[in-house]
Amino acid sequence: MNFNHSNLFINSPLEQFEVTSLLGFNAPILGYMSFTLTNLGLYSALIFTVILGLHYMGNNDKKLLPSKWSIALETLFASINSIVRDQIGKEIYLPFIYSLFFFILIANLIGNIPYTYTITTSIIVSIGLSFTILIGVTILGLSIHKIHFFSFFIPSGTPLALVPLLVLIELISYLARAFSLGIRLFANVVAGHTLLKILSTFLYQMFSGGLIIFIVTLLPFALFLAITGLELAVSFIQTYVFVLLVCSYIKDAIELH
Repeated sequence: MNFNHSNLFINSPLEQFEVTSLLGFNAPILGYMSFTLTNLGLYSALIFTVILGLHYMGNNDKKLLPSKWSIALETLFASINSIVRDQIGKEIYLPFIYSLFFFILIANLIGNIPYTYTITTSIIVSIGLSFTILIGVTILGLSIHKIHFFSFFIPSGTPLALVPLLVLIELISYLARAFSLGIRLFANVVAGHTLLKILSTFLYQMFSGGLIIFIVTLLPFALFLAITGLELAVSFIQTYVFVLLVCSYIKDAIELH
């Protein structure tokens, strides 16, 4: 009996999350420098281009009747504005939250296209983004409250003997915010894409197995389509959760809750 080893070989579903070099060259500038374009950099530029394109198409150009793109963007803007007003109470932070929302949303949606790369599955992007936000929130709290900001780490009425221990616990809890913020986004997106990769590989093997197996495979294929739709919903949900938590962190820094 002969076996086709190429059909038995299945790539790891985690390979889709690797940061790979697409283009690179060395240049004798300022001594010796190496320039490399990775899939992470390419899709980051693509996300930026898509966001600009969507807002360009959503520009109403002073027309009396808005286009479908304009209505969609205005609806999203109103929703994000409502989140900012309800959570923070100050619309000065709206541009930042609006930009953050679109960046994560478009990154997640582009990653659902087959053979593309999802930059939010990179731990560097997710954790780097969350810790950058934490640093910015900390600077915001210090600029508003000065030295009084550190009372955030000492609950009122704490006995003096317990202050060092509680400060350590509150500090760890404060840093864990950034870690959990990035890990939540990273883990949910990676889990969904890994499941889709495993199922698509399995379905490809099944569809190649003959007419009877092809017909039988239609049922799990319908389940695969349902999971794909769920993954699209997860793209919106994770974006909403991320932005909502960032708003709550900003509010805590402003009001020292």
